[in-house]
Amino acid sequence: MTDTRKERAEHGLKTVARINGPAAAEQQARLRSIYPPFADWVEQSAYGDILGREDLSLRDRELATVAALTALGNAAPQLKAHVRGALNNGLSREQICEVIMQMAVYAGVPAAINAMAVAKEVFDEESAA
Repeated sequence: MTDTRKERAEHGLKTVARINGPAAAEQQARLRSIYPPFADWVEQSAYGDILGREDLSLRDRELATVAALTALGNAAPQLKAHVRGALNNGLSREQICEVIMQMAVYAGVPAAINAMAVAKEVFDEESAA
């Protein structure tokens, strides 16, 4: 675990890039344009301190994140980013759809249907690229 804010931020930015690929810079700039201290916190805490931990692979963390965001049912933009992150970190389309389908049991069918629509949007964008 890194100690200083600068080290935590650098570690967080590396993790963001590993998850979000080329979209990372735009996503962070958009958040920073709204409120820089919040962007700093997200980079240091969420990505640097939690998602950047080594006890789980980014693949496994993205699987868990897709499941959680599906269950929330009200975080489509974040789900979209993390479906893309799941693809970037080795999950297949089928595996992403399977975890979304499983969430229908725990979070409800409407939440899973909405998540499937988000996943399809990402898959279509990836296919068109």
